[in-house]
Amino acid sequence: MMTKYSIYKGLQKPLVYRGFKGRFIGWGIGFLVLGLVGGGLTGALTNMYLGGIITILTIAAGLTFTFSRQKDGLHDKTRNKGISIHPIRLKKKYADPFL
Repeated sequence: MMTKYSIYKGLQKPLVYRGFKGRFIGWGIGFLVLGLVGGGLTGALTNMYLGGIITILTIAAGLTFTFSRQKDGLHDKTRNKGISIHPIRLKKKYADPFL
């Protein structure tokens, strides 16, 4: 006799953190790290205030870009408007089975 166990399959919803969903959480973290490293290097090599400005601008631009891409959905799908015609590439040389 087999015993059946219920399996928890989750809610089938993407992970959401502070408005970011699914893979866009990674994008947001990536832009934060990029802004901090880029601004830190700029501040260390040139000017502290310039590094701070670059940090703020990079993080703001990156998060804005991430939010705008998120509105398109979690999966990038090509939505072609129009008619697509695919050429048929069949061989026109056939063997006669009766010869």
